[in-house]
Amino acid sequence: MPDKTLRVGLGTDIHRLESGRALLLGGVSIEFSSGLVGHSDADVLVHAVCDALLGAAALGDLGEHFPDDDPRYEGVSSLTLLDRVMTLLGEAGWRPVNVDCVVHAEAPRLAPYREAIRECIAEHLRLPITDVGIKAKTGEGLGPVGQGEAIAATCACLIAPLHATQLS
Repeated sequence: MPDKTLRVGLGTDIHRLESGRALLLGGVSIEFSSGLVGHSDADVLVHAVCDALLGAAALGDLGEHFPDDDPRYEGVSSLTLLDRVMTLLGEAGWRPVNVDCVVHAEAPRLAPYREAIRECIAEHLRLPITDVGIKAKTGEGLGPVGQGEAIAATCACLIAPLHATQLS
């Protein structure tokens, strides 16, 4: 049983955009002319959620558990990775309480997809949608995000012992 009542985690990820690829964010297919490049499906938002959860539980990071040079994870759904992270979290005696995420993208506009993304992440975290925050910010024309070359995501999470009924 974990020795702490609550823990906070922070995850971040960035992937470059490439024309003609599918774009997935938070498990949701986004209509756009470019998609993210990566060993898995490159869902930068789900990757940030995974790293936040793993970090909060002191279980390492995404690359440690699912190396990008391992052919088993080539093209894998990031939601599959998130489900495995949830298993690791549970085995370590933890459960998520909430997540708050920011997607950094010059384009596309994510407002039309926000609720679907929240629903998808909430389902995989086994949380009510009210415990999943998703925001989008532009890069204001600065750096790879602002130049439309990449999309990044950041996630903060709170975890509690698996069987805690009251948080302190």
